[in-house]
Order: sequence, then structure tokens, then C-alpha cells
Amino acid sequence: MASTVAIIGSGNIARDHLAALRQNPEVEVAYVYGSNLDRAASLAALYPGARATTDIRQILNDPAITAVDITNATPDHARFTIAAGMAGKHVHVEKPAALNLEDLDSMVAATEGRGLSLMVGQTVRFQPSIDTIAQAIQSGDIGTPRLTHVSWYTGYVWPGGWRGWQLDAAKSGGHPVHNGSHCIDLAVWLLQRTPVRVFARSFPSYAAHMPVHDSFQLTVKFDDGSLALLEISYSLRKHADVLRRIVVAGSGGTLAHSTTDDPGLTSDGARPAPSSVENAMTAQLRHWVDVVEGRAEPIVKTAEVRAALATGLAAQESLDTGRAINLSIPSIHEKAMNR
Repeated sequence: MASTVAIIGSGNIARDHLAALRQNPEVEVAYVYGSNLDRAASLAALYPGARATTDIRQILNDPAITAVDITNATPDHARFTIAAGMAGKHVHVEKPAALNLEDLDSMVAATEGRGLSLMVGQTVRFQPSIDTIAQAIQSGDIGTPRLTHVSWYTGYVWPGGWRGWQLDAAKSGGHPVHNGSHCIDLAVWLLQRTPVRVFARSFPSYAAHMPVHDSFQLTVKFDDGSLALLEISYSLRKHADVLRRIVVAGSGGTLAHSTTDDPGLTSDGARPAPSSVENAMTAQLRHWVDVVEGRAEPIVKTAEVRAALATGLAAQESLDTGRAINLSIPSIHEKAMNR
């Protein structure tokens, strides 16, 4: 029997989610919610039988809806997640999950605290290359991981690439939270350690006229002394350009991957996603449906999400103050056991 879900949001990310869910015969999308009915209707038309609505109560009061997929802007994540949890719905929410730790804790209490599931959309974990690296680490192929170095460059359309809320740290959480979420989460997940200290710096590269810098670097220290060096930049020439290099060094060896090693050709007329990242959204949402149906435990644990969010917030503080920031957060393993 298919799970019946609703999409909350009607932007580009919602479109990506809708396309991924269409590939899963074990799910049915019944609603697309948006603040603008015409925009919601244009998305609902892409999924046979889906209805557009601007009334969230219509979704939350429908007993046929078992879960909601929240894809709207970050400032709305907490209130929609909490409302869905209180209505007895499982929740998938886009990253970053929340703007602060208090909101995230309230979201967890309203879902996991009521016997429901909460999964945050850390899509990178579901990319083929990352899945291979994670499995190798978990199998002990490199011993104890001690260093993760990620260089992640992508193309963006500046200044039209961001809207007003994304440029406002009070609404986006700041650059490390909004755009560093995947990279920070990746380091926490691969090392399986709790961050204790972060230092950040940023600088303009391609978009010197923007009110936020388009490139930044983080140094994250973990509770066992291991390190993550994270470089994130939006300075490449075209929107679809991407270059990512990952190195994980351990006590018994090293793992490395670069998108430049991926097979295939690209040109200005044909710029497919690297094969090492393809179909990640489809895999992520298929896993989410399995979690909702009780067939799987979530790969993305909320204790790890909380640690990554705390690190992103501390990184923004580091950018603001020019100082390294110490973190005092529960161990991701203790949080997982006590959840």
C-alpha cells in the first residue's frame, strides 16, 4: 500500500522533490501546498491526482496523509514541522533544518518525541560516491579516520542566484548554515565525532559586490582531536559547474574522490550532473518513504543534524567576530542513544 504524502512548498526544490517522488511507486503525492495558489497548481499539475492548496489545515486535518515533505524557506521549517508532528504526521524537512538549536529541539520533540519520524534532507549522504566512502570507513578500511578535507566549488547565478531572505543571516542562518550545511554534515557523518571548536573565514571571489562573501573556509576540531578542513565556494563560471574533492585520512589508509575522475563529457550545451552525485534525491526520498513505513531506520540521525547545525551557527559567529568558537554540545552518540 502506497504512503500518501503532501509537499509543503512550491519553489525549485519542491519541484525536484516532486520529480523524485514520481519515480517511487510506493508513494502518492496528494497535495502541493504553497502561499501562491497558481505556483502550487503549476507543480501539482506535474503529479497526476495531486491538488494545490494554500490552506495547511486542509493537509494536516486529512487522515489519509501520513507524512509531509517540507521544502519551503528555512524560516518556515520549524512552525510547519511542529504543526505536522502535532497533527500526527511523519516529516521530511529540507536542510538546513532550522535557524537555531531551540527550534530544532522543538521540531524533534513534536515528531520523534511523539513516536513519529523526522528526517532532514542531507542529500549528499545519498550520492553514490559518498555512500561508497562512508561504507569503506564503516568497514574499517582506513582504520580510525583522523582528517577530512573537502574542497567544494560550484557555479551560481549572481546576483540573481539568491533572493532577499537568503542574503539575510537572520532568515537564512548565515552563509555557513545555509550553504555550508551539506559540507559540515558530511564531515560529522564521515568522522562520527562531535565538533568542539570551529574557526571560519570568508572572502569574495566571483561576486565581490554581493552583501555576503561567496567563498568561505572552515576548520573544525572534533572531540577526539580529529579535524575537518572545509572549503566552499560559489565562484565557478556557470550555474551547473561543479568541482568537488574529498580526502579522508585515517590511521590505516586514505580515501579520496574527485568529480574530475567521473566518466563522461560536458560542454556549455550539455552539463549533466557528475555520475558520482546522480540520483541522490531519488534515493534519499525512497529511503524516507521506507522510514515512514517502518522498513528502515533513518540514515540521517537528528543528533548528527543538531551537531552540524551548531557548528554552522558557531562558524557564522566566528565570521562575525574573527575568533575561533568553542562548542559545548552533547555527543552525537549520547544523543542517539537517548533519543
